[in-house]
Amino acid sequence: MFSLAKAVILNLDKSGKRVECMFNPTEYTFSKQNEWVRSDTFGGDMPQVEFSKGQPATLTMDLYFDTYIKRTDVRKHTDKIWALTYVDPDLKDPKTKKSRPPMVRFQWGKSWTFDAVITSISQHFTLFLSDGTPVRAKLSVSFQQIKDGKKLKPQNPTSGGTGGERVWTVNAGDTLAWIAFKSYGDSTVWRQIADANRLANVRQLVPGTVLVIPNAE
Repeated sequence: MFSLAKAVILNLDKSGKRVECMFNPTEYTFSKQNEWVRSDTFGGDMPQVEFSKGQPATLTMDLYFDTYIKRTDVRKHTDKIWALTYVDPDLKDPKTKKSRPPMVRFQWGKSWTFDAVITSISQHFTLFLSDGTPVRAKLSVSFQQIKDGKKLKPQNPTSGGTGGERVWTVNAGDTLAWIAFKSYGDSTVWRQIADANRLANVRQLVPGTVLVIPNAE
């Protein structure tokens, strides 16, 4: 029997400030958009398209909080995440003199992190005490990427391999596509990892397994 590491949200602007999720998310979604510009093509069936720019990736998830057993106000926990969306007077740009909310990092154990800003948050209360105190809530949170994942060092550098290779210790829920995305910034190159580790079953990774992450080809 093993226990999963707690997911936390770190305040990157104030070292030591962290919010621990009461329950780990049951699922999360990454999305990314690119902008392509269409040029007029007369006499043709299809316009020409030209890449304009990429948009930052987004991470969305639902976080659950429940204080019914302790019969305390659940907002004592959820307000800590709400606070990460408020303008912090200490974070003032010296040029514009304008303040901003903090930058954050969503971190789940040692397997992966996501540096971002919180762009939206909504709170849904589902259970109350007799006096109206909310004791169960769901927070729907959206994070927007602030760093290019391809330029970041891998988030699970257990040790170095030969020839500059790295290793990855499999955590519960990891997939080869996810490991490839975190290692190379491209989920489609998972086959490199499978071949390097001679994996017979690529769909079921055993937690605790150490995989060699070969250098990108």
